[in-house]
Amino acid sequence: MDWFRCVQSLLKIAALILFGYAITAVSSEDSTSNSEFPSRNSDVSFVDKRTNYSRPPGDNPSSRKSFARSANLDSRIRPRRNATTSSGARGKVIPAVIPVEDAGAIIHQRRDTVRQMMKHAWDGYVKYAWGYHELRPISRHGHSSSLFGDFSNTGVTIVDSLDTLYIMGLMDEFQRARDWIEHNLDFKKLTWGEVSVFEINIRFVGGLLSCFALTGDRMFREKALLIAERLLPAFDTPTGIPLGIVNMENGVSRNPSWASEGSSILSELGTLSLEFNYLSDVTGKDVFRQKIQKLTGTIKRLDRHADGGLYPNFINPWTGDWGDRHVSMGAFGDSFYEYLLKSWLLSGRQDDEARLMYIDAVEAALAKLIQVSREGFTYFADSNSGRLEHKMQHLACFSGGMLGLGGFYLGEPFKRRHMAMGKAITRTCRESYNRSTSQLGPETFRFNEQLEAEGLEPEAAYLLRPEVVESYFIMWRLTHDPIYREWGWDVVLALERHCRVEGAGYSGLKNVNEEKPVKDDVQQSFFLAETLKYLYLLFSDDDVLPLDQWVFNTEAHPLPVSLPIKDISTPNPKFVFRDQK
Repeated sequence: MDWFRCVQSLLKIAALILFGYAITAVSSEDSTSNSEFPSRNSDVSFVDKRTNYSRPPGDNPSSRKSFARSANLDSRIRPRRNATTSSGARGKVIPAVIPVEDAGAIIHQRRDTVRQMMKHAWDGYVKYAWGYHELRPISRHGHSSSLFGDFSNTGVTIVDSLDTLYIMGLMDEFQRARDWIEHNLDFKKLTWGEVSVFEINIRFVGGLLSCFALTGDRMFREKALLIAERLLPAFDTPTGIPLGIVNMENGVSRNPSWASEGSSILSELGTLSLEFNYLSDVTGKDVFRQKIQKLTGTIKRLDRHADGGLYPNFINPWTGDWGDRHVSMGAFGDSFYEYLLKSWLLSGRQDDEARLMYIDAVEAALAKLIQVSREGFTYFADSNSGRLEHKMQHLACFSGGMLGLGGFYLGEPFKRRHMAMGKAITRTCRESYNRSTSQLGPETFRFNEQLEAEGLEPEAAYLLRPEVVESYFIMWRLTHDPIYREWGWDVVLALERHCRVEGAGYSGLKNVNEEKPVKDDVQQSFFLAETLKYLYLLFSDDDVLPLDQWVFNTEAHPLPVSLPIKDISTPNPKFVFRDQK
């Protein structure tokens, strides 16, 4: 009997060892060396929180104290410069299954892996596409997009990446980016032409204001102001509803020709309030807040009875009438709902108008659009003139985190139901990744007799999008359920396996259902601004940009919450920068 028990014990020990240290092999079509991740370098170090307190780079003018949302950054902890080596050395793979006793160390190693991914993505852009909109990592040159101007030298990736570099402590890279913005993001040097009001606002205005909030450097605020002022002509309509495209040189504005009857788009007109209200706060220029107030008043007066309380995606800016009766939590609708909630949160939960509008809009969407598939997956369907389309876009996967965040802060009678719905939506979006061959999610996934959370061509591309990991991050912060960190790590593994381009960055995929998917040769700026930032924060401690003190715009640029607020965890929002071990 003793012999039998001894054998049993040995078998159990062997099984635990094999299980606890199972290694996920990572392969890449680009290089056999891609089977390992960037090493967690021993020389990555931070200024000790207990003994080093210093003022942020740039000045910290006393005039900022008069604005309610200016972050008190005098005691913010700064990282040592040159905290990472440029060698890009690669080391051992992190265990795919975490032994309980090693969980803390492994989580921080995973965080540092994401940091090295950011370094790799940034270095590729600097080497091959510096100053251009984005990077083509396979072709190794710049990528242009008319969303950001007629010319390709407006440095979208530089502005979009700046706060991510700062948050991760990549200070040499941050300083180079800051210097480029100071000397090159200049209307005397750049020819912009026509741009998307929405994209310029969330990436440029939002990104610059976030850096101002994090650092106190007034240069960022002044650049944001100059750009935002160039967007104002788009609001010159009888309703106050902005047009979607503005010429930054002469102010001439229009809507895209493909939009329904010259309509403005719900997600675009509804995704301005965070940046414009905060800009008014920190500059004292009330014109931006006034634009939002007029726009909000128009939206509140719109008749939605014919749509069961839903918000269609197209509105005529001249008459205030609805265009096509298409409703979606994905493209054309998404961030409208997000900004109703976040406007309330950014105000220190004082903007009751935004709170009530959010509840009204989301309750209608939950009642009319939420569906449950035959296998039990919860999703937001689209509605087209009252007819449901049983599909969900990757873009709509932000809604899991949004519902969780809203439920958490709204309290009952919404908390339990909205939190449960947020968890269910996030699980569905995870399933869209899990059912693809590459373990990365498609642009659109469908639900019918043949498909369950699956995407087929031409809807099966993966563009390095952030919405799924955004929900993982938020749900982790709200619940501390470790499954969200495990799902996030699965995304890291898949990105390294399929999207990494050796020596040059990361690329999207044309079809997530292929064993060796073809890369699309574009490193989107939002990959650095959002996807990698959310993954990094997923593996960071809760006091790094705590959710009760910072609100992320739809491009993941954090802005500080208005003060005072009764139940905030500390007197002022601070950016905590330290070794989180």
